[in-house]
Amino acid sequence: MSSFESIVELITANLFGQVAVLIGLIAIVGLALQRKPVEQVVAGGLRATIGVVVLNIGVEIFVGGLVSFQAIVASAMGLRPPTSDATLTEFGSGVGSVVPLIIAGGFVVHLVLVRLFRAARFVYLTGHLMYWMSVVIAASLVEAFGDVNRWVLAAVGSLLIGCYWVLQPLWTAPLMRKVMGNDDVGLAHTDSSIAIAAGYGAKALRLGDPRRHDSEQLRLPRALSFFKDINVSTAFVIGAIMLVAILFADGGVVTEQMGDADVLPVVWALLQALRFAAGIAILLFGVRMFLSEIVPAFKGLSERALPGARPALDLPVTFTQAPTAVMIGFLASTVTFLVLMGLFAAAGWFVLVPPMIMLFFGGGAGGVFGNAVAGWRGAVFGGVLNGVVLGFGQWIGWGVWGGTAPELATLADADWFVVGWALRWAGGPLSALGVAGLWLLAAVVVAATVAVLLLLGRRLPAADAPAAPVPTSVADAAPVAAVEPGAVRTTTRPETLSVLAVCGAGMGSSLILRTTAQRALADLGVPAELSHSDVGSARGQRADVVIGQPTYLSEVGEIAPLSVPITSFVDVAHVRERLQDALVEKGWL
Repeated sequence: MSSFESIVELITANLFGQVAVLIGLIAIVGLALQRKPVEQVVAGGLRATIGVVVLNIGVEIFVGGLVSFQAIVASAMGLRPPTSDATLTEFGSGVGSVVPLIIAGGFVVHLVLVRLFRAARFVYLTGHLMYWMSVVIAASLVEAFGDVNRWVLAAVGSLLIGCYWVLQPLWTAPLMRKVMGNDDVGLAHTDSSIAIAAGYGAKALRLGDPRRHDSEQLRLPRALSFFKDINVSTAFVIGAIMLVAILFADGGVVTEQMGDADVLPVVWALLQALRFAAGIAILLFGVRMFLSEIVPAFKGLSERALPGARPALDLPVTFTQAPTAVMIGFLASTVTFLVLMGLFAAAGWFVLVPPMIMLFFGGGAGGVFGNAVAGWRGAVFGGVLNGVVLGFGQWIGWGVWGGTAPELATLADADWFVVGWALRWAGGPLSALGVAGLWLLAAVVVAATVAVLLLLGRRLPAADAPAAPVPTSVADAAPVAAVEPGAVRTTTRPETLSVLAVCGAGMGSSLILRTTAQRALADLGVPAELSHSDVGSARGQRADVVIGQPTYLSEVGEIAPLSVPITSFVDVAHVRERLQDALVEKGWL
């Protein structure tokens, strides 16, 4: 390996391979470019980094449970994974060793396109998926064109993946706006195909109304009301599936997965379910923490280095918006895949292996984006769609990458199939041209990307035009609304008020204030959903009303249209008075 390749691999492993470091550096640079005080730069960078570390800890906890879940379920159904002469490990140590070059070169191409074109407004920041999509592209090109020069493979792969990183957040942007409620962040995840198919598919099928059927507003019978708590419902459902699977799984497989655990298999299964739920809770906390720092910090880069750019982040940033939809999508995806496992086995087509990690993240994507368009029915649709894609994708993908890295089929997200199969399909006829065919493929993709960016750029002036002034009263809103109906926000109170109580740690006084405020709002006859949070996590959330001590509201008051300072957290009369005065002044009472 040349010294140049060693340097590139070093940078790739320590920067792109360490998302916490990358996010932390971006936060520090962004805050420094805004000339923030040193203490704010340091604190913001550390909070962003710690948030990603917390997120990764959550992922590690529940992914470990998913791996055990996968092995036990496969054993319970009497299935064994397919085998092949080629392996992903051999590919990585051979031709696939160009992957670090593709990542580094692709990120340069990506940043150049973001800098040159206004429409390319998102910077892709999901490091581990940078790696995996680079592997998919390299394997697909080798499958289509055979043994090619490593530098040509690296150059063409860089151009292709640079274009993908530019376009992927753009084609999900309209749906991300529905999910997140704003354009502050984009989506950088290789399940974007599922997100799009779930969102637009649910809309085309008119499956439901996103407000009336919102998964987060589901009304359950009193006996099942505990399912509204995402942590409780996760532990309950995963625990039930694990207990059933253990009854039918091979004892040796169960013992192997239990490792050194000195408990009964039933108890171990319940503990795994609880760990899974805890992992999800930690993940969501980490997302809120780093999101609250990276979005404002990114404004520095947007203003100075990459005008108009915004961060495109990993899929879990959407999970905080609709956690119930995540669980619905995951369950629908898992049930669908298990049904397909039985069908494939009965028909003798292919031995499917349950890819629990992809079922969770892809199912979560389908759930969140389907819910944003059609409520819980859309979430079910998105989950089923992901299960079908992963099932048939494994079957077809095993043959597509059979000569290089067939395991990609069982590890894949939806975009892996789309991009990999497209390259194989396009590379077939072009392979007769040899190296020239590779360059022609890259030229066509780059030209198409530039054409899309130019076309989108022409629409930007109208889309980015200053919005009409927001009226301060209903009287002010009337004349404007007569000119352009629906374009002006009125002072009408939301049907159900979302209220967020904040404190320093998010565990003590904010919980007390939440309880007191709930009683106060009930006395006022105002329907409301209340939650509590620490100040750091609150920066990444949105609410109708935020309440807390005045010192904390000065930091997070901008997250809500109405902020109400509270000085006595246990005095219901005091809290009721402060809320009543604020709601009356706002025109919401």
